[in-house]
Amino acid sequence: MKNILIIGAGLSSTSLIQYLLKHSEKNNWKITVGDMSLESAQKKINNHPNGIALRFNLKDLEQRAEEISAADIVVSMVPASMHIIVAKECLRHRKHLLTPSYVSSEMMELDEEAKEKGLCFLNELGVDPGLDHMSAMKIIDQIKERGGKIKTFKSFCGGLVAPGCDNNPWNYKFSWNPRNVVVAGQGTAQFKENNHYKYIPYHKLFSTLTKTQITGYGDFEVYPNRDSLQYCELYGLNNIPTIMRGTMRRPGYSEAWNVLVQLGCTDDTYIMKDSHKLTYLDYLLSFLPDSEKSTEENLADFTHIDVNSVIMTKLKWLGLFSDEAVGLRNATPAMILQKILEQKWALEPTDRDLLVMQHLFDFEINGERKRITSSMTYEGTDREHTAMSYTVGTPLAIATKLLAKDKIHLKGVHIPTLPELYKPILTELDNLGIKFIEEEIVL
Repeated sequence: MKNILIIGAGLSSTSLIQYLLKHSEKNNWKITVGDMSLESAQKKINNHPNGIALRFNLKDLEQRAEEISAADIVVSMVPASMHIIVAKECLRHRKHLLTPSYVSSEMMELDEEAKEKGLCFLNELGVDPGLDHMSAMKIIDQIKERGGKIKTFKSFCGGLVAPGCDNNPWNYKFSWNPRNVVVAGQGTAQFKENNHYKYIPYHKLFSTLTKTQITGYGDFEVYPNRDSLQYCELYGLNNIPTIMRGTMRRPGYSEAWNVLVQLGCTDDTYIMKDSHKLTYLDYLLSFLPDSEKSTEENLADFTHIDVNSVIMTKLKWLGLFSDEAVGLRNATPAMILQKILEQKWALEPTDRDLLVMQHLFDFEINGERKRITSSMTYEGTDREHTAMSYTVGTPLAIATKLLAKDKIHLKGVHIPTLPELYKPILTELDNLGIKFIEEEIVL
């Protein structure tokens, strides 16, 4: 009997745990779920005969060594910064490891030792990163096998709200970490366009947009992600003229969000004086010059928007003009904005989220210019069973199954850009309803 240890029983673990429990009887597996909250672990196991729930403290050296040494495979679902703790313990006890998170430099430093010990450390097996790598590499490899030369690669992804549950003026609700949404894009976006390197600073990011469409779901806008250039090497596209990755939102979101950026509401670098005593109106006024005009007119003049615009409607809907107390001590502007948004952008119990992903490839083959567009959409079931958690947990679960059944023979630190990983995972995901629709046209 193989023992698969899952550390962390948060929202993204739900589909992972359910999948592995479902396959446990046929494969003679024991699924151990450890979390700081025993109740959370028990809820995820749901009395399954092959499941064990335990209170797990990663900082407890004795418990960490005991549980990891007793496992055959470890799946780390802890915050990204803590994967390295799990990884080093897995090395010590010669255990395979899987995570959904980006490979850190510290994780990459373990590559040689993992290879020497015959261990497989698989990372970036969620949705983004994860599904983005797999679905992109599938087509990149196919175009190269056909003898094509790729000229443009664009890759977009977004976690949104399903159309039937889209009932606010922002056309957006949280389906993942709210803090990450509030501070998204800070830094400088880097990409390549027509052989020119482009650098977009944060204060210009949300006014540098690309438009796209997905059949059945309509129009989207895309703002550039921070570093698209690293994917040239990662995907074997070193001499490509155009490469850009971006985040998808509904049209109109970015120009309204840009007002909050320009005001300074997303700043997370300083604490506002007596923040708990502020009202939301005080918070807004702290970024505006004193004026005899109404707050709406003052804001409109300062940010160069129309006082009767759709943007103003969105800002007012958030409650920025209200006398409600902030109630947060030692808060940064970003923390206060996050509190406002968590009240307004929360998924209702029956709300469904929407995960959208799209890749665009322009390439030359046999003297012709062609384009392949690959699009994927997936809707969640409700607030507990989201598209975001399903598309994070399921690819990771499939990879865990493949590793447990000795179908993966890689050693060292890897991400799913190799056919050995992406082919079987994408095939099974397609059968489970996570389908990429590919269209090819002549340009």
